Amino acid sequence: MGMISEFKAFAMKGNVVDLAIGVIIGAAFGKIVTSLIEDVITPLVLKPALEAAHLSKIEELTVFGSVKYGVFLAAVINFLIVAFVLFLIIKGINASRKKEADVPAAPPAPTNEEKLLMEIRDALKSRS
Repeated sequence: MGMISEFKAFAMKGNVVDLAIGVIIGAAFGKIVTSLIEDVITPLVLKPALEAAHLSKIEELTVFGSVKYGVFLAAVINFLIVAFVLFLIIKGINASRKKEADVPAAPPAPTNEEKLLMEIRDALKSRS
């Protein structure tokens, strides 16, 4: 098997394709979270604090004029929001799996031997 055909077989496996889709969706989700922080949370929640510091964005926060801890703080907030949303998603998935597991399985159908034994039992009862 040639190297190209091996690579094609590897790249077309379900896990690799699923991972690629997950990375793309994750990148898009990251943009949503960044927009949520910059366009919603910062103006609503942090606006009074930023105005007191004479800033318009959290990323502009600095210490000693050059240490941009605002960028770090924005990254921490991004992480916490992503982690919380993923927690909620996984919690929902686990709850749905638990509901599926709680449904009792139907009892198995009797085997041929059991059917024959039931017929014999019924025939013996009818003789008595």
